[in-house]
Amino acid sequence: MSEKDNNEIEYDEELDTRGLFCPEPIFEVRNLSETLEIGQCFKVIADDPAAEEDLTRWAKRTETQLVEFRKDGDDLIFYFKKVK
Repeated sequence: MSEKDNNEIEYDEELDTRGLFCPEPIFEVRNLSETLEIGQCFKVIADDPAAEEDLTRWAKRTETQLVEFRKDGDDLIFYFKKVK
């Protein structure tokens, strides 16, 4: 995985969970992750304040790599890599 010139991380899939609240973002992320191959990267956008903690814990529990986390206003942006 490499970064584009505009500092955007390259990813294979994007999931927008804005407007969903716990536990729905976790369910959506899990469902997407199950469809991906090992090594693929995906971006998740959320606006649920609990998502930062929830998705970070999910990544640790599932041994998914959290490549980067950013905040952009109310948006929480996660980049994950499926490693297992």
